[in-house]
Amino acid sequence: MSFGRIPLHLVFREAEGVRDSYGGIGGLVALQGHLLKPETPSETLLIFMHPMGIMHYLPMPVGLASAGIHCLSAVSRYPNNDSALIMEKVLVDLAHWVAHAKTELGYRRVVLAGWSGGGSLALFYQRQAVAPFLADTPAGDPVEIPPCIPADAMLQLAAHVSRAGTLTEWLDPSVLDETDPFARDPAWNLYADPPPAAPPYPADWLAEFRARQVARNRRITAWAEERLERLRRTQGPHAEQAFIVHGTMADPRWLDPAIDPNDRTPGRCYLGDPRLINDAPGGLARWSTTRSWLSQWGLETSRADGLACAAFCEVPTLVIDNSADDACTPSHAERIFAAVAATDKTRVTIAGATHYYAFQPDKLAEAVATVRNWLLARGFV
Repeated sequence: MSFGRIPLHLVFREAEGVRDSYGGIGGLVALQGHLLKPETPSETLLIFMHPMGIMHYLPMPVGLASAGIHCLSAVSRYPNNDSALIMEKVLVDLAHWVAHAKTELGYRRVVLAGWSGGGSLALFYQRQAVAPFLADTPAGDPVEIPPCIPADAMLQLAAHVSRAGTLTEWLDPSVLDETDPFARDPAWNLYADPPPAAPPYPADWLAEFRARQVARNRRITAWAEERLERLRRTQGPHAEQAFIVHGTMADPRWLDPAIDPNDRTPGRCYLGDPRLINDAPGGLARWSTTRSWLSQWGLETSRADGLACAAFCEVPTLVIDNSADDACTPSHAERIFAAVAATDKTRVTIAGATHYYAFQPDKLAEAVATVRNWLLARGFV
C-alpha cells in the first residue's frame, strides 16, 4: 500500500525560567517530524519518538505505513545529538506531539511506539500522563511539562529498560581516571591483551564486573553533582560544563554468548566491533554535560527508568524483541514485560531478526504483521 510523507513542523514557546540553549530565540522550541499517511483513513496514529533519533526512514515505521498503519515519526529538540539532552525536555516535546496528533491532525487514538531508546521514553511519558510527578530536572532546574494526554496503547519494540541502565551495563569498569583514557586496570579490562578472563566468564568474576560498572556510574554521578554545585556557586545558576566519558561498550555479553543468550553474533554489537566502539567518538554517552548526565545517564538520578515507569502503564501493551538483536538483548524485553502493569499484555520474539531488520525483509514483514494483527484484534485499525 502506498503512503504519503508529510513533513510536519511544530513550534511552541517555553515559559520563562525553564529555558535552555535548545529553546531557540525567545524561548521558542521548533520540532520536526514526518507523518507517514497511508491512503486508507484511520482514527489511530502510532507515534514513534526516540530521545535523539530521527526515525523517518527506519524499516519499522515505513513497513507499518506500507501495511496501512498511520505513523508519526516525531523528533525531539535534540536531533541526532544527545550531548546536552535533558529527558524532561524530551517529555515536553512528546507531550506537544501527542496533543498535536489529537487536536490538529484529528486522530482519536494514539499508540506510543517505543523503538529501542524510545521504549523507556514512551513509558516515562505514560507515567507522567496518568500520575504527574515532575516539576524539575534531576539537577533541580524547573521544568514546565504541559498536561500529557495518556496513550491508548503501548508498543515496546526492540526496546531497552532505560538509557541509564543500558549505559551502566556497557560501562568499562577498568577506567581508573575519567580524565585519562589510557589509565585502565588490567584486571577488569575486557579488551586487554591478554584478557583478564575468557568466555564463558565465571559467575563470581562477572558479578564483580557488574558491581564495578555500577560503582563507576555512581562515581561519575557524584562528580557531576559536585561540579554542578561548584559551578552554580562560583559562576551563577546557569553555568554548565561538558565532559567526555571514555569506555562505554565493555559489556561481557558481546564476547560471551552464554550471557543473556540469543542468536546474536559473538564479538559484535549493534555499532560494530565493541573493542573499537568502546572508545570511538560515536560511542554511547561519549559527550555529556553535568545536567545531561544526571537526567539521562545517572543510574540513580535519571527519572526516565522504563521499569519504574512501566508500573503505571495499564493500557494494552505489545512487547516485541528480536532474537538476533545485538543492542537490546532478551533480558530487557523480559524485564519490561514483567514490569508493565497492563493485564492485556503480549510478548512476541521475531526469530533471527536483528535490531533494525537491516536487509531482513522477511523478518520485517513478520514484525509488521505481528503489530498489525495485534492492533486489529483490539480495534485500533
